[in-house]
Amino acid sequence: MDGERKIIDRGGVYVENGRIVAVGPLDYLKNDYKPETVLEFPDGIVMPGLVCAHTHLYGILLRGGRLHLPPPTDFTQSLQRIWWPIDESMNVEDAYASALSASLEMLLNGVTFFADTFSGPNAISGVLDNIERAVNKVGLRAAISFEATERHSREEGLRGVEENLRFIRRRARGRVFGMMSLHASFTLTDELIEYAVEKARELGAKITIHVSEGLWDLYHNMERYGERTLERLHRIGLLGEDAVLAHAVHVNDDEISLMKKDGVHVVHNPLSNMLNAVGIAPIPEMLEAGINVALGNDGYIFDPFENIRAAFLIHKLAKRDPRYMTPLQVLEMATINGARAYGLEEEIGSLEPGKSADIIVIRPKLVPTPLNSETVYGHLVNAVDGGDVDTVIVEGEPLVSRGMPTRIDVEEVNGISQGAVEKLWGRFHRISEQLDVTEL
Repeated sequence: MDGERKIIDRGGVYVENGRIVAVGPLDYLKNDYKPETVLEFPDGIVMPGLVCAHTHLYGILLRGGRLHLPPPTDFTQSLQRIWWPIDESMNVEDAYASALSASLEMLLNGVTFFADTFSGPNAISGVLDNIERAVNKVGLRAAISFEATERHSREEGLRGVEENLRFIRRRARGRVFGMMSLHASFTLTDELIEYAVEKARELGAKITIHVSEGLWDLYHNMERYGERTLERLHRIGLLGEDAVLAHAVHVNDDEISLMKKDGVHVVHNPLSNMLNAVGIAPIPEMLEAGINVALGNDGYIFDPFENIRAAFLIHKLAKRDPRYMTPLQVLEMATINGARAYGLEEEIGSLEPGKSADIIVIRPKLVPTPLNSETVYGHLVNAVDGGDVDTVIVEGEPLVSRGMPTRIDVEEVNGISQGAVEKLWGRFHRISEQLDVTEL
């Protein structure tokens, strides 16, 4: 994933003090650098750690949930009946438990950096410290944030913004740093968006927001402001090179031009978009326009290879043309494009001298066809899944070896997560019975 997109048969990466020193033929590296330790994977694929550019770690606590609700008929009802009651039910212990289990699952599946937004109006102050503690225990890199919203009141929105600013000001401790997160334009006033953007930019922080995920966002802005979603965000001043827009499903050609002009980054979440039946984002058009597009999971499926495969396939179906989306394009979205979205392209996202040694090794269990420089993209996009991840290294530290974590016990994490879930689901049912969706 370097500038030339080189693939090296029987290649190697030489690492010192957590940094990549050289990349090249394995025999050359052995002879020239005389390494003290050599990890060899004759049947493996060595590649940059994967980047999940948009997630909600707490979504893992809904897996298999016994929610006993009327099935939502559209995305708006999914928010009203599922996500917002879950938000109301979350506490700081749930935030820790979900961050611990979701971080571990992503690590085991080859993710070395992710960007998370947490939502919970009853768990705002200090919640990012709990999430940071969990992520640091697993050992991953992350940008984390609280999803500010005025769904209930302006005061709630300000508290969310201030939690982000508090955490951003602390700067990085370990491998985790803060960013500014705003929910979506249909739950935010111009005034709060302007305030959050101004303060984030004073601190040099990234800004992320959900954009036109469902039609509600678009219709809200058209009815209230007479503008499409991206037109409104452009007017307010949110759009810029520091802005990371999640979804961007319901955008037209004019909005794509605005995104290109303002230099924003977009995160495609294909599996979540399918789950919520919101539509298919015009990703080929964005790539054609030169917009940087990364890949996320939106808190749904934490195996990045499933999201890679979905991004590879869904646009072929939407266009009824198998030429749309190449294996290289979707692998770029999952690596260097994700790093670029968060200003980390000089640090991670590719295997190049001077960068951090964030490296994964894939060892497919079955290789029915040759695995070499001519076939590797086809294997990665069409066949590999998270279960094929053998080794994960972050800053030169092996966090996964032979498919097992080195820092943390899986059963301990399962126990913490399952213990939190039983209480969370109970609170969810009580809150969802009381929630008046007509006020939302």
